[in-house]
Amino acid sequence: MTYPDARYFGDGGENSGTFRPAGAAPDLLIGAADSDRVHRGTRVHYLGTGGSTNGAFGLYRWEMGPKPSGPMPHFHRTITESFYILSGTVRLHDGTGWKDTSAGDFLFVPEGGVHGFRNESGEPAAMLLLFTPGAPREAYFEELAEIAATGRRLGDEEWTDLYRRHDQYMV
Repeated sequence: MTYPDARYFGDGGENSGTFRPAGAAPDLLIGAADSDRVHRGTRVHYLGTGGSTNGAFGLYRWEMGPKPSGPMPHFHRTITESFYILSGTVRLHDGTGWKDTSAGDFLFVPEGGVHGFRNESGEPAAMLLLFTPGAPREAYFEELAEIAATGRRLGDEEWTDLYRRHDQYMV
């Protein structure tokens, strides 16, 4: 293993970092508020998108509410996906089956690796999702949020098209 080819050719470095405070509001809400107007769905924080990292990676904080949520087993052809559990219990599928995971657990899935995640604990849970290279996953997340917000029902062909456009192949 060697370092990749240089991508920066300046002499002295630049002040080009991007800071996001821990208390920043989520960039996306998936799911509805309850009768008390409290959001109990998923809050997604765009920590580092493919666009903001020059395509290097996409990093998202995924905070799930207590209701069951998350995708069933699938794979990607163009990106890796990694999961780091921050809090709660998240069920991760590692290609061989479902495992209940907790804070500090980590799963790396290479291109083509079958995986999935679910919060079925009845309690909130949070994790970091890392995609490499940095694909435009925000468009996929936002489309899912719009479907959830409107209650729109997709047919099998519509789901297949949505998944295909976003490099997601269900198994």
